[in-house]
Amino acid sequence: MADQCPPSAAQLIMHMRMELNDQTLMGSDSMSDHAYEGIKGVNLSIGVDDVAEAKRLFAALSIDAQKIIMPLDKTFWAARFGMLIDQFGVPWMVNCE
Repeated sequence: MADQCPPSAAQLIMHMRMELNDQTLMGSDSMSDHAYEGIKGVNLSIGVDDVAEAKRLFAALSIDAQKIIMPLDKTFWAARFGMLIDQFGVPWMVNCE
């Protein structure tokens, strides 16, 4: 579809789909006429039941992360919890009760 998109959209993600256990997460970059700057005032949260899965997800999201806000660790409310801002500027919370 490159010939049907403006040159400014060449490096944008048109469609992504990620399976997380039995959940589906879908997204895309905003096109230039609908652009906004980043995600602000919200965190995406992933809840899992298995510590190994929490570690795997946190490690994957941490690749080239802009910032690890709270390393994945045991807390008083969870077997593991961690917060980060991924390489795309998306803030995440990983929670394993």
